[in-house]
Amino acid sequence: MKHLRHLNKYFVKYKWLLLLGILFIAATNFFKVLMPQTFGAIADLIENQMKAATSKDPDAVFYEGLSLFGIFLGYALINTFFLFLTRQTIIVMSRLIEYDLKNEIYDKYQKLSYSFYKVNSTGDVMNRISEDVNHTRMYLGPAVMYTINVFFLFLFVIYFMIEKNAELTLYVLAPLPVMSYIIFKVSSRINKKSEAVQKKQSALSTFVQETFSGIRVLKAFGREQHFDQEFDTEAENYKRASLSLAWTNSLFIPTIVGLIGLSTIITIYVGGTKVIGGTLDIGDITEFMIYVNFLTWPFASIGWVSSLIQRAAASQKRINEFLHTEIEVQEVEHPVDEPIRSITFDNVSFTYPNTGIQALNGISFTIKQGQTLAITGRTGSGKSTCAALLERLFDVSDGRVMINGHDIKDMSIEGYRKRIGYVPQEVFLFSDTIRNNIAFGLDHDVDDDVIIKAATDAHIHHNIEQFENGYDTKVGERGITLSGGQKQRVSIARAIIRKPEVLIFDDCLSAVDTETEEVILGNLQSIMHGRINVIIGHRISSLMKADKIIVLDEGRVVEEGDHYSLMELNGWYAETYQQQLIEEE
Repeated sequence: MKHLRHLNKYFVKYKWLLLLGILFIAATNFFKVLMPQTFGAIADLIENQMKAATSKDPDAVFYEGLSLFGIFLGYALINTFFLFLTRQTIIVMSRLIEYDLKNEIYDKYQKLSYSFYKVNSTGDVMNRISEDVNHTRMYLGPAVMYTINVFFLFLFVIYFMIEKNAELTLYVLAPLPVMSYIIFKVSSRINKKSEAVQKKQSALSTFVQETFSGIRVLKAFGREQHFDQEFDTEAENYKRASLSLAWTNSLFIPTIVGLIGLSTIITIYVGGTKVIGGTLDIGDITEFMIYVNFLTWPFASIGWVSSLIQRAAASQKRINEFLHTEIEVQEVEHPVDEPIRSITFDNVSFTYPNTGIQALNGISFTIKQGQTLAITGRTGSGKSTCAALLERLFDVSDGRVMINGHDIKDMSIEGYRKRIGYVPQEVFLFSDTIRNNIAFGLDHDVDDDVIIKAATDAHIHHNIEQFENGYDTKVGERGITLSGGQKQRVSIARAIIRKPEVLIFDDCLSAVDTETEEVILGNLQSIMHGRINVIIGHRISSLMKADKIIVLDEGRVVEEGDHYSLMELNGWYAETYQQQLIEEE
């Protein structure tokens, strides 16, 4: 149960629902155990009528039996009413906790650092907030309800059985130690199998998610049949794990029911001998039989409840792994929150924690308001890592990133990022309208004129007008209905509509032709004026107008200056520029 302790705070939060539920369960079982007494009284009435030398008036017997039946019906109705209230408290509580738990997990997902998503698959992340939470809810609702139900029912039944005949009660309860031992031994086995099922399901979810995310590549390479076979393998692994768990449960529950059946046989045999001996009457045996049958489902449910708890524990363990993951990029208690006037990299080094690869080594530069910094270099030289550090998706391994002379760690993360307009190298558009994708970064409604202005500056407005639904066109998942260049330009519009203090373009013009690039850069000149601008890319034509250009190689600055000074160096920058110039010609 140690993994389920995380949920105790929710039991405290909804303590009144839980306490009312316990009270209603107690009331339900109290009236339930009163019901057999009416059957016992009816059996005694019939027995006495048969044994009496002079039978009672048949009408009197009928009305006495009818009144007993009425009492039984009254108990049954009260029992049903409290059972309804039980489900309206315990089950409702479980749904409310499920809602809170999903919100807690989603909130943690939002706060976890970018590095977390580089090592954990989307399918696994989704599975923990859906399937794992669902298994946990089964513990919070049915498992808790039936456990409390077994406790009260067993307590009331044993009390009334002992009150009738203590010796017969001991005989009836003789199989219980064996039952307890079986439950104890099998529970740990169920736990291991449940955890294995969850892992296989996560693997299956991850496989399916990646398949559909990369469906275009899959079809382009004609790998449908291969992926069908891979899916069959993953599904087979999940099926085997599930069947193994089901096999354990299938043996568990019949064993419990069999032991309850043994208690019934003992009741009939021992009770029958006592009736013959005159120490018990038919009504008492009738009550005992009903009480034993009352125990059949609760004790049979112990196996089911045990399985629910074990599966919930396995699921909550997986949930806790993420909930207890340390947030690497931490918000400070009293953050500095001010306009951005300068950004400085002070001897910055960075090593990716999941791979151990050093991406940057001793990088230093300063960029001030109204200036443009360009970063270029070979593939894998650390350009995009600079962008990630500028966004504070990671914290530096060594050195400092300074904002207005303050360490970036002293800045409000939310306040800092709201001042940034970022255009990523890998464009991601949401499955929504073009209008909403452009306005994504705003926390308030804007007029269409503002959206159109941003689209025009990004040189995408004329394309949007050609769509049948214009700005209300649905772009599909990840913007699949748009071309690569169109997606990049929508992403640029999304960044500039925020009117940020810092603009970061991470190789965002690679999918457009040179002519379109010139139009976009020309439109952006007025927008970039008075802001801090960082342009990252391979194409020199988009970088050459920058106030300062740095060239990276294996995480180090190897060239630095403006376009003309770098051309005079005749290094990598000048060589690349000449090659690109020849290619364009």
